[in-house]
Amino acid sequence: MANVLVLYYSRGGHTAHISRAISEQIQSQGDNCDVMNIQDKTPIDWSKYQAVALGACVLYGSYHKSVFEFVRENQRHLSQLPNSFFCVNVVARKPEKRIPENNKYLQKFLTLSAWKPQDVKIIAGKVDYPSWPWYDSLMIRLIMKMTDGPTDPTAIIDYTDWDDVKAYADHITHLASSGVVIA
Repeated sequence: MANVLVLYYSRGGHTAHISRAISEQIQSQGDNCDVMNIQDKTPIDWSKYQAVALGACVLYGSYHKSVFEFVRENQRHLSQLPNSFFCVNVVARKPEKRIPENNKYLQKFLTLSAWKPQDVKIIAGKVDYPSWPWYDSLMIRLIMKMTDGPTDPTAIIDYTDWDDVKAYADHITHLASSGVVIA
């Protein structure tokens, strides 16, 4: 039985939802999985895990600074376990943007991060204009207009492929069972 740690940063709650879905899938297969928000600053007993996945959302083309701070502070621990990074962004609503080499936000993370994950995943996010502050809604609608995305201010569109999230969870469990860390 594997023990997996899923860490995340979520701004609007969707990355947290994805992280819980990953955990539920891992647990449904008989393994253990803890889920932690990196902003909670919960002490982590790294020795009890066989794999770790870290997820973060993108807003305005960037990650929150706390993601890079967490990675910098925990780089050694993250690298000592089989590990994966998952990036949640709405650009990934387009299938070609779910390919790591084609997703500039994932590439940005890999360039700026002190930690170099052995495995990466891109997950399409969610547009939820009604729940966002007016300025986020306005700015993202402008960005969407330029990229042929949805601009209706009442739109709530979940682009997440939940079956793919389950498959990713199974992949993380496989990483844990392999015990292989690629340096």
